[in-house]
Amino acid sequence: MGRRTFVTTSATGLQEDSLPFKLFQKAKRLGVWNPAELDFTQDIRDWQTFSDEQKQGILRLIAQFQGGEEAVTRDLLPLMMIIAKEGRLEEEMFLTTFLFEEAKHTEFFRLVLNALGENDDLSHYHDEAYHAIFNQMLPTAMERLVNDHSPEAVAEASTVYNMFVEGVLAETGYYSFYQTLESINAMPALLQGIGYLKRDESRHIAYGTFLLQRLISEHPHIYDIVARKMEQLKPFAIQFNRDELGNENEDTLNYSMRQLMIRMDILSRARNKNMEEIYKQKEDDFGIA
Repeated sequence: MGRRTFVTTSATGLQEDSLPFKLFQKAKRLGVWNPAELDFTQDIRDWQTFSDEQKQGILRLIAQFQGGEEAVTRDLLPLMMIIAKEGRLEEEMFLTTFLFEEAKHTEFFRLVLNALGENDDLSHYHDEAYHAIFNQMLPTAMERLVNDHSPEAVAEASTVYNMFVEGVLAETGYYSFYQTLESINAMPALLQGIGYLKRDESRHIAYGTFLLQRLISEHPHIYDIVARKMEQLKPFAIQFNRDELGNENEDTLNYSMRQLMIRMDILSRARNKNMEEIYKQKEDDFGIA
């Protein structure tokens, strides 16, 4: 192995004005909330007043998030390793907070279920579309990175993970939680945690968008790969919005489709940006709280 060059003791130093480093700074300030400190007392009282239908709808959402957060926690490491091996220190520094937060989200939903006394097997809420995404597409795309470090492989992994799972499915899930519970002023600790998750995930999505923009700027053909992948994933977003009887929630579906369009619109702009512009974007450009 050759002699390592230490960025932080070189004349270059850290790229403190780069978007990844700014995201790292924001994560240090805002990503330190503790799920174990949330008080679920009122949530338990509210839960006891809900009808069976209300409970089933909320449990379905929680079960989908619980499995999804576990999946993204388990599947992130290959991407982190590639970024580290490429020597992109500022990006790696941010990704350490990324993984920490995904693990914390996994804990959060388990604490919610524990507080509600829901300790049964909830896997029946994971339908075929769910399994296709979280048991096939996501792990396959991420595990490919163990041996394939090509820009195409990284772009596909980030598209599935950041753009679709986080940028479409999770964002739609937050919307569903708020639509279900805010209108009846119920389960405040669950909603408080969802607010923290949404803030964390906004940084994750911003990083994924930055990563894909960087790849598109370096390799313009990557945009077409991303666009094709998102088209392949679109039907799964539609299936995800069907309830157990196969009915579609039109409002939620429209929200999902808007998220798809927003992600692709932001990425399309990268084709006209140089690398310096991409690195020096502001958090406000991504709507980060």
